[in-house]
Amino acid sequence: MTSPILIIDYGMGNIGSLRNMFKRVGAETEVASDAGSIARAGKLLLPGVGAFDAAMRRIGDLGLAPAICDRARAGVPTLGICLGMQLLLDGSEEGRLPGLGLIPGRARRFPPAAGLKVPHMGWNVVRQAQRSALTDWMRGEDETRFYFVHSYAVQTERPADAVLKCTYGIEFDAAIGRDNVYGAQFHPEKSHRFGMALLSAFAKLPC
Repeated sequence: MTSPILIIDYGMGNIGSLRNMFKRVGAETEVASDAGSIARAGKLLLPGVGAFDAAMRRIGDLGLAPAICDRARAGVPTLGICLGMQLLLDGSEEGRLPGLGLIPGRARRFPPAAGLKVPHMGWNVVRQAQRSALTDWMRGEDETRFYFVHSYAVQTERPADAVLKCTYGIEFDAAIGRDNVYGAQFHPEKSHRFGMALLSAFAKLPC
């Protein structure tokens, strides 16, 4: 059984682009910015573009954090994208506020590296670290790549929570997952067929 994907609108996400990409893979989406809608959702998507503290403050002002965490802990498939993935963690070096704490880990700024600019921007190749329902379609794919834009890199506390790895000066977690909660550091809505495959896999997850 599938369910419409509720995209959480707290004012800091590429909602239009995400809805268009889900439409291309035949998935139904809804948009809401209230805790009541989140509490009834069968699937959640948390987008994010911008600064960590600004995002968590906005989520807090709207009273959304308890509803997001309750639904995720109740087994509802939940996907965070870009900054939305970092918000799933305990926190980030970018700010002082705590994250949602759904997957243990933190985001840290890329260290200086010769010849590499920050933010990490553009296409980069990923590799599978763990099997996941979100990325099983990658088997047999050569040079799977996604489009990234970020200055802070995620490293989860548990190796088992890392789904995809990527290297940009350092190795970091490009996608994460624990039980029904997933995160993608890259922008699948900008990643053409690879992004479509990942969003399609999320859309097909059972409620």
